Amino acid sequence: MSADALPRISVGAAYRLRWKRRRCLWRALRARHRLQQVVNNTRNIKPGDVVVVVVLRNEHQRLPHFLQYYRDLGAGHFLIVDNNSTDGSSYYVRQQAGTGDISIWRTADSYRDSRFGVDWAGWLLMRYGHGRWCLTVDADELLTYDGIETHDLRDLAACLERRGQIGFGALLLDLFPKGPLGRQTYAPGQDPTSLLNWFDPGPFRSRRQAPRGNLWVQGGTRDRVFFAQSPDRAPTLNKIPLIRWNRRYAYTNSTHALLPRHLNMLYGGPGAPGPSGVLLHTKFLPEVVQKSGIEQGRRQHFHMPDLFDDYYNGIQKYPDLWHPGALRYQGPEQLVDLGLCGRIAW
Repeated sequence: MSADALPRISVGAAYRLRWKRRRCLWRALRARHRLQQVVNNTRNIKPGDVVVVVVLRNEHQRLPHFLQYYRDLGAGHFLIVDNNSTDGSSYYVRQQAGTGDISIWRTADSYRDSRFGVDWAGWLLMRYGHGRWCLTVDADELLTYDGIETHDLRDLAACLERRGQIGFGALLLDLFPKGPLGRQTYAPGQDPTSLLNWFDPGPFRSRRQAPRGNLWVQGGTRDRVFFAQSPDRAPTLNKIPLIRWNRRYAYTNSTHALLPRHLNMLYGGPGAPGPSGVLLHTKFLPEVVQKSGIEQGRRQHFHMPDLFDDYYNGIQKYPDLWHPGALRYQGPEQLVDLGLCGRIAW
């Protein structure tokens, strides 16, 4: 099935998808009872603000740069769910909330049982995102796009609206250092791309999945290093993180897929025509080795955690992800030239 064709489905399948969307919305509505509000600055959200939604746990090292990056990019407000952090993240975001552009909720509930945070984020999008442009990202994801040096998120949203486009897709691109993982030094506030400055330009494979019509992109670094023998289990690399939100919308699998299903056509994958971005994935900071052991024990990621023990074990062996086919990251224009990022007609 081609990556640019929404699959036809039966009347029965369409009916089941409508009920799936309603169940997702109901789960998000119920999730509000599991979130304890820590700081409420939502009254400061202004018309035209781009709202950033993030669910995090133990991201103290990343948070200084993450928040500054998106503030510099014109983010108007952050809606943060802290999933019971123990590393100082909670204290740090509470300090940052003094600027008035951060609202915080906390929960000790299971990340896995919340559909990997989708239910929590879904409630915040439903409650505060309706009618607004909302960017839903992880703390290790930095959105970049063509023209980012002179056009911020508000400009991007305005450009999309002029095109009659209600969302913006992106490729999740793994960045990595040269040399064994875990052997580098990183200081909070440092730009992760100064350390993680290599990436695989491909290959990537794409297809649409029935019945939702969601794109499924795989390939790249983790596919090459950790899933060569089981490519179907390699991570999904397509996301639609930026949406002019409507309370009837629902993410069904992280930001990889949405309902109603026509929203999945907002992104066609690497090389597809039209505006698109790249989420620079900074997962492989030095802490990743220790974190992999912790997350392997917590078993809160992946629907079938046992199938990914080899992945966690592989990271804990301090692998060198670099290879002769890797490219040094030079900026978004490079990604546009490679076809990984869509050109934007500002």
